[in-house]
Amino acid sequence: MSSDDIPSRASRQGGFAGSPGANLPALRGHNTALVLGLLRAAGEEGVSRLELAAQTGLTPQAVSKITARLRAEGLAAEAGRRASTGGKPATVLRLVPGARHAIGLHLDRDELTAVLADLAGRAVAVRRAPLAFEAGAEQVLTTAEREVAELLSQAGGPLVLGAGVACPGPLDHATGVLHRVTGAPQWDGFPLRDAFAARLGLPVALDKDTNAAALGLARALPAGAGSFGYLHLGTGLGAGLVLDGGLYRGPRTGAGEFGHQIVQLDGPRCGCGRRGCIEALCLAAVAGGDLPAAAEALGVGAANLVELLDIDRVLLGGRTVLGAPEPFLSGVSRALAAQARTRGSAGARAAVSVALAPGRAVADGAAELVLAPLFG
Repeated sequence: MSSDDIPSRASRQGGFAGSPGANLPALRGHNTALVLGLLRAAGEEGVSRLELAAQTGLTPQAVSKITARLRAEGLAAEAGRRASTGGKPATVLRLVPGARHAIGLHLDRDELTAVLADLAGRAVAVRRAPLAFEAGAEQVLTTAEREVAELLSQAGGPLVLGAGVACPGPLDHATGVLHRVTGAPQWDGFPLRDAFAARLGLPVALDKDTNAAALGLARALPAGAGSFGYLHLGTGLGAGLVLDGGLYRGPRTGAGEFGHQIVQLDGPRCGCGRRGCIEALCLAAVAGGDLPAAAEALGVGAANLVELLDIDRVLLGGRTVLGAPEPFLSGVSRALAAQARTRGSAGARAAVSVALAPGRAVADGAAELVLAPLFG
């Protein structure tokens, strides 16, 4: 691994609005990512070089070279020494969370949420602004550009690795191009990732809002927590899927279009043009003030998802759920319990809970779109 794996201070040019940037691809060497991931997981307690070597399978010499470069770039620092067990006390290293930052943008249909997250994934600055997503690209880009400038000014111009953008789907994660968004067909074919990169002067990662939230939530779950589906009910309804420890997008980023499964053939017209979609049923019930009916429809969809993928848990989130969590938790729990009873001894009930995350879970997860690759 060469010294080019970490950007030199002289290389940090460009960035947003004249602020110093950082070269994201240069931080993504495999071995460096392994070490950074362990430093991040260790938190303030830190980890020794010998422990890093044991956990990565790298030689102590390789670990020493990597950590020396990380320290030189301000990404790692000493965190004390381990108590001696007969030999020389081991120096403990920790991640320096404030050494770099990532921007997370949640483009909801009526609101933009922007966060600035440090390397530990903690939001150090947050901004919100009204947004009319259906008004099209120029309005959305201009609003986001303004809020990002204010966000960085508020934080004193930190080093920024890139921006993660999360918005309604469907979209192509690989190319950064939107498809025919429900209720906003004018976005079909728009290269949103590249447009944001040009406006912000930063590397940009684009994903669906539900995928971003699921990625962020996965970090908060204990190791071995299993597969889960995150159901997000706000201005629309979608799902993010974490299967066998990894975010599942599907080969065309089509996974998780949960809200458009048809459960009532003669049901209300949905924004997608069809009838009886769970999204249409849920939103109609919410608009009518009937949260138990919305929860019942959501429960039907959750039971279908568990039946199809045999996931271990269902997490509920989104503005509507967080505004009144109890009816949704009760309604989905009843549906999953009924499903488990019909399956008999093979029907171990999937756990259900409200996602323990702030109302900015999507924006936090959008920042994680940038941060996650750094840590392997």
